[in-house]
Amino acid sequence: MPTWVHRPTERCRQVLTDTALTPWLARQAYSLLLRLGTPAYLWRLWSRGKVEPAYREAWPQRLAWYDQAYRDAWQSGVGQPARPVVWLHAVSLGETKAATPLIQALRQQHPGMRLLLTHGTATGREAGRALLQAGDVQTWFPFDTPGAVRRFLRLHRPHIGVLMETEVWPNVQHVAHAMGVSMVLANARLSDKSLRQGQRLAALMRPAARALQVALAQTEKDAQRLRLMGVSDVRVCGNVKFDIVPSPTLLAQGQEWARMSARPIVLAASSREGEEPGLLDAWLARRQQHATPGADLAPRLMIVPRHPQRFDEVAAMVADKGMTLSRRSTWPEDRPDQSALAAEVWLGDSIGEMPAYYASAQVALLGGSFAPLGGQNLIEAAACGCPIVMGPHTFNFADAADMSEEAGAACRVQDITQGVTKCVQLCTSDARFSMAEKSRLFARQHQGAAHAMATLIWGFSHPYLRGNV
Repeated sequence: MPTWVHRPTERCRQVLTDTALTPWLARQAYSLLLRLGTPAYLWRLWSRGKVEPAYREAWPQRLAWYDQAYRDAWQSGVGQPARPVVWLHAVSLGETKAATPLIQALRQQHPGMRLLLTHGTATGREAGRALLQAGDVQTWFPFDTPGAVRRFLRLHRPHIGVLMETEVWPNVQHVAHAMGVSMVLANARLSDKSLRQGQRLAALMRPAARALQVALAQTEKDAQRLRLMGVSDVRVCGNVKFDIVPSPTLLAQGQEWARMSARPIVLAASSREGEEPGLLDAWLARRQQHATPGADLAPRLMIVPRHPQRFDEVAAMVADKGMTLSRRSTWPEDRPDQSALAAEVWLGDSIGEMPAYYASAQVALLGGSFAPLGGQNLIEAAACGCPIVMGPHTFNFADAADMSEEAGAACRVQDITQGVTKCVQLCTSDARFSMAEKSRLFARQHQGAAHAMATLIWGFSHPYLRGNV
């Protein structure tokens, strides 16, 4: 038997991937797996609702089944010539925050638009409510089966769809393309790891990438990877997260917490599973090594977990280490009380208050960067003037991390022990004031992406919208 039968060449694999039949078969297999997995998917959502009740809100909408009240609310605004429908999908809290300046820019350029806002997580849905205006509608993103996607698009009939950052779904892209809905990937980013994963599933993901009308990339490196993934039109616009303006009220609230604390605050910002044990061990080791008579003025640790369902878990970890804890949710009148001021660790168990947490801290450890999780968004910290100490794992935000380090707004360490040591040093050093100012400057210098993306979105939209902009 010929060798090529056993080991097809790269050319053979490419031919198989690019034929029309192979992507069709891949999408059919993918859709079948999703259909078979639908009960497990719904059970997972229902189970998460035990901790986060919002997951049980309107959950049939996950399969694009809508009750009459929702249909009536939506249909009441359909057909108004001055109200073109813009569908924007922001899967979670981070993407919803990023979408805020983009939505504002879209409304400025077309005040009559009607927003259809979708999410995948409870935190994203909660934050998204503040973005709605009269006539707008919020619903869950449809599970990516062909039937659910068709029901979703047939009811809402958006004039354009905007997906935030990394949200490319095979059936959403296929059905939207078939129904003539232009799809845009805004604030797009793609890591080397995600590119490799996408290329391994090229028969499924390459057609989805090709179905995008345009991708509006954060950086040139993201643009290069998106082109390799198969997106035909990619424009570099910057990162809309630089256009997010922190709430002055929350900034003032955090500054008040810092004043009342009297002790410097080290913030573990958006910590992820697996990071807190090492953080607490490093913090305790530092305390034992540097115990002094003035220990009451030693830095205070504040932990803000990335996911709300982990608040109780992290609180239990702190208690197991024998450390005194105060939870933000227990503070009367939004201010730390005497028991909080006596505690060594504060737990930020609230949603939507990150600017306050950053404003209260002298320096912050970047969550997700001390375990191989890719890091978190550090732009919000820069806008709040909070210096960042990050670990070695920032591949999800590689360009922003590198730029912030070059700008002097952040520094990098090799592990959490070094991170704790560096943070404590900065708390008592004048260098943090310089880093804080460089952080604000870094954030200001990269603004403007939201306006540029909004202009391009209208330009690539349905002819109906182009004629009414």
